[in-house]
Parts: sequence; structure tokens; C-alpha cells
Amino acid sequence: MGVVNTALLAVGLLAAGGGLALLVVVAVPAGPRRVPLSRLDPTVPAPTSSLAGAGAAAGAVVQRALVRRQRMAAGTAALERAGISMSLPDLVLVACLASVLLGALGAVTGGPLLGAVAAVLPPVITRIAVGLRIRRRQAAFADQLDDSLQLMASSLRAGHSLLRAVDAVSTQAAAPTGEEFARIVNETRVGRDLGMALDDVAARMGSDDFRWVAQAIAIHREVGGNLAEVLDVVSTTIRERNALRRQVKALSAEGKLSAIVLMALPFGVGGFIGLTNPDYLAAFTESFAGYGMLAAVVVLLLIGALWLKKTVSIRF
Repeated sequence: MGVVNTALLAVGLLAAGGGLALLVVVAVPAGPRRVPLSRLDPTVPAPTSSLAGAGAAAGAVVQRALVRRQRMAAGTAALERAGISMSLPDLVLVACLASVLLGALGAVTGGPLLGAVAAVLPPVITRIAVGLRIRRRQAAFADQLDDSLQLMASSLRAGHSLLRAVDAVSTQAAAPTGEEFARIVNETRVGRDLGMALDDVAARMGSDDFRWVAQAIAIHREVGGNLAEVLDVVSTTIRERNALRRQVKALSAEGKLSAIVLMALPFGVGGFIGLTNPDYLAAFTESFAGYGMLAAVVVLLLIGALWLKKTVSIRF
């Protein structure tokens, strides 16, 4: 059986390598080509290959499925918060293809159980990666906000308008602040209200501090005043909040590490016992009492995980 699995794996790898080689031969030109003049004419549609047509058709099917399940809007908003330029149907299609390939490879090498686990991994990893990117992007925006407000205040003192100050931040600030402010500039250029664009940035970044900035700018546009001084006061407040946030993060780091160790300890001990003495753990799956104890362990672990998460998660 092992020889058959090895042979199937070798055949699969050869087939995959041959497909990649064929794709390279078809996609990469053999030598320099002249671009036809017809491509410079916007009225002439661009030629499409059979591979691109199949990808577009598959993306359309995935998009219809997402719209039918009412996941399109929420997924697109999550990708915008994460700063991912890939469209949601393309990302879902790539994750599905990875699930099929990994599932087939796992089934060939380790059986149906390993294939099922391998097929579930790509969607789970994709969701975790998008969520992690969102949190990192929001944290970076919060850390850069005080410096961005200082730059806006300096531009206003130099005599620039509010939109010009926002444009200065978009060109000089690092990502993601520069990207978000550039989006504000682009949206206002096509006729969108500045207040709505600022509110959308605050919602995407999940920043209460920037929501205060948007409210301060909206009040200034209605009643007037010295906006540079207002931004100075807000930036000072945000800087103090960031310092307090970093202090709380440093003080709670030990508790978070303890929580991770406590949650990983049962799995580590169970894995070690399973490798050294499998018969000791086999008794839990041979009787109803054993299954009941396993269920109780899972419930207690969930309760402990929620308890530790609430203990180390501090909001202010």
C-alpha cells in the first residue's frame, strides 16, 4: 500500500510539474515582441485567452454565489480594511483551488482524514490572515495618527487649505495612513463630501480617535475657528492615549503569555502521552464515561479560554 501511495504521489508531482512547465511555455514569450498598434486604440477590445476566459467565468460563478449568500458586501469591506487589492471572488477562488489541491494531496499521502484536514486549512488560514492584517493595519494607523495630525496642523499654519493639508499627509505619511488619506483626496475630487470620507476612514480603521478628528473638522466647517489649534489639542490627547495604550500592552504581555501557555499545556501533555504511551489515552475512546470526560474537558477548556481572554483584554 505504501508503494502504491508513493507511486501515486510521484505521478501527481510529475503531472503538476508538467502543467507548470506548459504554462510557462505558453505564457512566457520566446523573444521580444512588438506591441500591436491596435492595443493603443481604446475602442478595440483586448484579446482574451482561453485561460483568462475560464478564470473570469469561475470568478463570476463565485461572485454570484457570494451575492446569493449575502457575503459579498461584508467580505469586500473586510478586504478594504485589510488593504488587500485582490477582489473577493478571486480570493475565494484561490482558496477553493488550494483546498482542492491540498485535499487531494493529503488524501493520496495520508488517507481521507488527512485529506479532509488539509482541505479545510486554506479557508481557515485565509480568514486568519485577513483578520491579522486588519488588526495590524488598524494598530499602525492608530500609532501614526498623532504625527499625521501634527503635519496637518503645520500645513494649515503655513496657509494651506484643509484639502491641501490632507493631500500633504497622503504624500508624506507612511502606510496605511498615507493610503487612507489618499483615498480621502480621491473621493473628494470626484465630488464626495469630505465629512463622509473622513467618517468612512474612521469606520474602516476602527479608530475612535480619528472619529473625534472627523467631528472636530465637521464642527469647524460649520462654525469656523482655528482648526490648527484644535488639531494640536487633539493630537496631544491622542499621543497621551497612545502612550497609555503602550504601557497597558507592556503590563498585560505577561498575562497574555501565561494564557497562551495554559491553553497550550493540555494539548502538549496529551500529544506527549499519545506518542509515548498510546494505550493510556485509548481508554477514553472505549467507553461512554471516557467520551463524557473528553466532552467535559472541551467545555472546561472553552470556559477557561474565554475567561483568560476577558482577563487579558483591556479596553479604555
